[in-house]
Amino acid sequence: MDARNKPGHDGEALTQQPFILRPYTPADEDAAIGLWFRTWQQAYPDIDFSARLEAWRQRWRDELVPAARIMVAEQNDAEASDGDGAVIGFVTVDSTGYLDQLVVSPEQWGSDLANALITEAKRLSPAGLTLLVNSDNARAVRFYARNGFVYTHDDVNPASGRRIQGMKWMP
Repeated sequence: MDARNKPGHDGEALTQQPFILRPYTPADEDAAIGLWFRTWQQAYPDIDFSARLEAWRQRWRDELVPAARIMVAEQNDAEASDGDGAVIGFVTVDSTGYLDQLVVSPEQWGSDLANALITEAKRLSPAGLTLLVNSDNARAVRFYARNGFVYTHDDVNPASGRRIQGMKWMP
């Protein structure tokens, strides 16, 4: 029977989400770090992120994983026989409401994935979120503003020397 003809259905065709959100597991480490590397390298091709990769892996293991709730976006591949899809995004939120990373695969830029991840971050920290974003990343700044974040201050990233700005979201 066609799903649109099932009793109680509103007549709209049922669609499957192209991704699922789930909690991070240690088995996701390589995929998450690889995705971080690929997205940042594409966003900032003038920076050699391969030189930062091992330091990032250490920071991931020592700082983010122990302190943050991490949600992973996985490709919802109904065709995969093992049911496992590719990691296509993640968001990290610590107990203070600091959103350290929101990473979306470049192939997913412009899709609804970033909106789903920011909604999940708000669910994880319903009292509010703060973050720092590279000031020259206009796409990210616009995204956060569209999602209710407001500017709080300017600063400089001590690791990169790049200008950053603080933003916050309050319910």
